[in-house]
Amino acid sequence: MSGACLDCVARGRHERRLRLCLTCGHVGCSDSSPGAHATAHYESTGHPLVRSMEPGHEWAWCYVDELFLEPGGGRGPA
Repeated sequence: MSGACLDCVARGRHERRLRLCLTCGHVGCSDSSPGAHATAHYESTGHPLVRSMEPGHEWAWCYVDELFLEPGGGRGPA
């Protein structure tokens, strides 16, 4: 796992809003970045889940269901 979007680094950019693919560990930049490399990774691989790598952010996103996921504080299913 990288701490940078390698696609952006190859283009001389260093984006901070990073997303981690929960299937393979690929790191890509967010859709608010010029490359939107996390979404491009989903589109090319079909890997559906990413989580934010921003400090203090613990959310995830499912591309398939377009669903924002937050930690449940340790609660299991009801």
